Amino acid sequence: MERNNVWSSYNRDQLTELDRINTMYKSCLDEGKTERECVKIAVRMAEEKGYRDIKGLIKDQTEVKHGDKVYAVCMNKSISLFNIGEEPLERGMNILGAHIDSPRIDVKQNPLYESEEFAYLDTHYYGGIKKYQWVTLPLAIHGVVAKKNGEIKEICIGEKDDDPVFAVTDLLIHLAAKQMEKKAGIVIEGEKLDLLIGSRPVGKEDGFREEEKEAVKSNVLKLLREYYDMSEEDFVSAELEIVPAGKARDMGLDRSMVMAYGQDDRVCAFTSLFAMLDVDEPQKTSCCILVDKEEIGSVGATGMQSRFFENTVAELLALMGETSDLKVRRALQNSKMLSSDVSAAYDPMFTEVFEKRSSAFFSKGLVFNKFTGSRGKSGSNDANAEYLAAIRKALDEDHVAYQFAELGKVDAGGGGTIAYIMANYGMEVIDSGVAVLCMHAPWEIASKADIYEAYKGYKAFLKNM
Repeated sequence: MERNNVWSSYNRDQLTELDRINTMYKSCLDEGKTERECVKIAVRMAEEKGYRDIKGLIKDQTEVKHGDKVYAVCMNKSISLFNIGEEPLERGMNILGAHIDSPRIDVKQNPLYESEEFAYLDTHYYGGIKKYQWVTLPLAIHGVVAKKNGEIKEICIGEKDDDPVFAVTDLLIHLAAKQMEKKAGIVIEGEKLDLLIGSRPVGKEDGFREEEKEAVKSNVLKLLREYYDMSEEDFVSAELEIVPAGKARDMGLDRSMVMAYGQDDRVCAFTSLFAMLDVDEPQKTSCCILVDKEEIGSVGATGMQSRFFENTVAELLALMGETSDLKVRRALQNSKMLSSDVSAAYDPMFTEVFEKRSSAFFSKGLVFNKFTGSRGKSGSNDANAEYLAAIRKALDEDHVAYQFAELGKVDAGGGGTIAYIMANYGMEVIDSGVAVLCMHAPWEIASKADIYEAYKGYKAFLKNM
């Protein structure tokens, strides 16, 4: 079933809107390189559109009714937004769900050490990465340091033009004969991903003593105290993430693509957020869920497997005067959801792992995956045919370009999303998203046309389902 490249179908007004969405998207990518940063963006944009924090509504016992806009945040790493519709909540919601965590390198809790007059941070990678892709890149540190007095220090080093950057080193090719014989998975081992952060010892003006054994580490600690009022012990209560330094960029002479870190899955998260904030007066309650921890199994209090979303729905119903657990269950079971996550774009350089008739292609629109999982659909949500037909109708009404695909050849591998977790409530769920090249690499590539069609598709889903 052939799908057309959508670029040739756009008129001038559509191209202007496409540029607006992509400009806003790139700005969000630059500002949101961690889950916390993404939630901060979402809260700011939501409040500008009249959304109110559910914590304040609960505290004041404020009644929630049709037309109200509410958001709930979990530990500053996940957020759910609700635009209350005309129909009772127990009849279900139209839900957009995506994750805002991305593969990266995390700093350990006792990380700072010196070796041969180099200062390093010890690390542990997060999510599925090709470790060799993370060496010799300019890297930045983002995160927070929580001090014992309750103060939270936000850290962002490496993004401004005059900021220093950091790196993971690699062995020079002249001495790498044995290294080059290794399999790709162990060319760079996890314990070799330590971050080089300094090489200058503390100076005499700062009390340097000849017997100082770790003078470079001492200088790093001096700088941390100076800039962040941070001691070595404060690493214990810090969450520091190492990510590629640099901004999202237009890619290609025709500027048809976006190259950036973290497009899995922020390309779906931000387009879902944009669509959510642009829908007014829905018939059914609209909902957007942006969650953490998908890359490591959706676990923990901020992952989709937690009770955070379910509890929030219960709180909403209570603010509507409904405290029945049965109505919470009905609201969830009667809902419809797009579990939005990226798809593997067909890459002509690696045709051996793709089945062309069932692949996602650049610039052919929003991608739907009836099922994900691996090999024999293991670990998959498998959407109902009736639900697919309803989605086709909803998107066709708003002239959204879309395509259907699978993740590579049947025995080539696979992957999962949050779809199966939400399907446990009995709701209708299907995976959808944007086709991406170089998924899980430090720099990923997406088509501007697909980003625009995703925004249009998510908006049509909220409006027409």
